Amino acid sequence: MREFIVEADGGSRGNPGPAGYGAVVTDAATGETLAETSEYLGIATNNVAEYRGLLAGLRAAHALDPGATVHVRMDSKLVVEQMSGRWKIKHPDMKPLAARAAAVFGVGQVTYEWIPREMNRRADRLANEAMDTGSSASSLRRGAARADAGGLGGGAARADAGGLGGGAARVDAGGLGGGAARADAGGLGGGAARADAGGLGGGAARVDAGGLGGGAARADAGGLGGGAARADADVRAARNVATPTVGWGGADLGAPATFVLLRHGETPLTPQKRFSGRGGTDPSLSDVGREQAERVADALARRGTIQAILASPLARTRETAGIVAARLGLDVSIEDGLIETDFGAWEGLTFAEVQERHPDDLSAWLASPEAEPTGGGESFAATATRIAATRDKLVAAYTGHTVLLVTHVTPIKTLVRLALGAPPESLFRMELSAASLSAVAYYADGNASVRLLNDTSHLR
Repeated sequence: MREFIVEADGGSRGNPGPAGYGAVVTDAATGETLAETSEYLGIATNNVAEYRGLLAGLRAAHALDPGATVHVRMDSKLVVEQMSGRWKIKHPDMKPLAARAAAVFGVGQVTYEWIPREMNRRADRLANEAMDTGSSASSLRRGAARADAGGLGGGAARADAGGLGGGAARVDAGGLGGGAARADAGGLGGGAARADAGGLGGGAARVDAGGLGGGAARADAGGLGGGAARADADVRAARNVATPTVGWGGADLGAPATFVLLRHGETPLTPQKRFSGRGGTDPSLSDVGREQAERVADALARRGTIQAILASPLARTRETAGIVAARLGLDVSIEDGLIETDFGAWEGLTFAEVQERHPDDLSAWLASPEAEPTGGGESFAATATRIAATRDKLVAAYTGHTVLLVTHVTPIKTLVRLALGAPPESLFRMELSAASLSAVAYYADGNASVRLLNDTSHLR
């Protein structure tokens, strides 16, 4: 019996907005690409486009061999979980699409697997090409019969692919973890939030701004000709902060995974503004830092929303988390993925000292997220990859819960940046006070909302 791998993806520039999908069928034994299919859908949502990509991929595989087994790999957590039967399908637009996809092959012939976005590049490329050109394409390799691209209405007249439809980043208007109504943050110029793919390995590297695999912001730097960076970077950023729909999202999304992000309290190095990553002296909190942690603990106790506490393994975060946990009556779990960036030879130095001793390295670091601090530190690109993986793991583990993550400047800025679909250079434009709080809520459709609470003075 033959086995096929189907990789599928879909996207919408505006959600709803100009949409398209792509799917690739490969031979599981040889890795040979057997079929590629894509289609411009007109105006549709992210989830519809993703389901359409799945349906087209399954139909292409069925045209090759109806008796084959198929392993579907997608970066849409929503589609994978729903088609695997672990999540209910309540949305009226999703039910018929899921039913048609389930009917392509017999029972037991198809299995599903969620994969990170960077592993789904080919299907993503096809989906973006369909959106870029407003056209459809389908091809089978080795002379096989033409695959049915699946149209559920065909390619509608091309719509304006520019902009994000106005409402880009959304700010959670509710409490920290309440998941209340979200307000449109505006201010991004109708789609100006850029997701720069620069820092994750160059070329076709993508910055995953989502959290659940379905509709997260991706900036594909691969280009459609001559390797030039695609204008797609400006619009794909919306996929994680999509334009609000009626009622602020479907009723079937359920409660989000909400991460309340707490930077540790001050250490002796904090007021001196010295680089303090994971490769330095691992300082403990100062007396000021312990006082800050106590005030945060009181504030979080008044809110009463925290259900679990995770902390970076460094001393300052463990101490901060311990103070809060004692007040809330919770235990602290250590999460290695929340550790601070390694600043290499810059550990313990001020910015001015680094500029004096390592001027070329500092200039390169400021110019590119792929540049490492002197002495083999961790680049911001590597940090982003690590934090995105940690985020995905925690979102899957804590869906419907509010969790306090006690961590550091770079991990918190990175989580916020990815949720907003902002470029790597935005890290240098954020100010994050000691013992400050932020929050990101991740929804089942891949959307995220951000709430910033970055002033510890309110806790006095």
